[in-house]
Amino acid sequence: MVLLGETFPNFVAETQIGTINFHDWLGNSWGILFSHPHDFTPVCTTELGRVAKLMPEFERLGVKVIALSCNSVDSHRKWIEDIKAYSELSDKEFPYPIIEDESRRLATLLGMLDPAEVNSEGIPLAARAVFIIDPAKKMRLSILYPATTGRNFDEILRVIESLQLTEKYKVATPVDWKKGDNVMIQPTVSDEEAKTVYDNIKTVTLPSGKTYMRIVPQPTTDK
Repeated sequence: MVLLGETFPNFVAETQIGTINFHDWLGNSWGILFSHPHDFTPVCTTELGRVAKLMPEFERLGVKVIALSCNSVDSHRKWIEDIKAYSELSDKEFPYPIIEDESRRLATLLGMLDPAEVNSEGIPLAARAVFIIDPAKKMRLSILYPATTGRNFDEILRVIESLQLTEKYKVATPVDWKKGDNVMIQPTVSDEEAKTVYDNIKTVTLPSGKTYMRIVPQPTTDK
């Protein structure tokens, strides 16, 4: 099990585009690895199609995408044709790799197995894990869904926007934040330092008298 802030394990795996060394493949980019219980299953098919359609957004954010399913490369290649057909994707090459993990080696290493969901042989399926990894190969976020619940990839994009923003500026994003909304100055920033950076700080008056609710417009990003 990888914890937040730890180095994400490197591994070598087969995909439909060939053998990859994960750290080499990631390079200096952000990355998202998301796992799937099984090829040729309905929820997984909708998810992979949705991510394929969102690739321009991931590319805008400098994020490389890779999936994992507990089946063979040959199975992945056949399944991709179903994904493309269902999601009405063009007939060009599928836009991201899918890792082969028939042995469940990686699913076990990364804590992805869902004991409540098993295949016809009684072997646990991979849960719907999402890992976001930064350019330093540190894990910055993990979400684990049960096999029966599809993910919301708009939320995952929102989280990446927040992670990249708060990496660059000493701010935090409040509940339900989305790109362009106001943000909060981090508590570790003193009032004196904050005033040297921001001209229009709104400090909310609270019964405690404490001034930790400091709201500012979202700083301008390069993306």
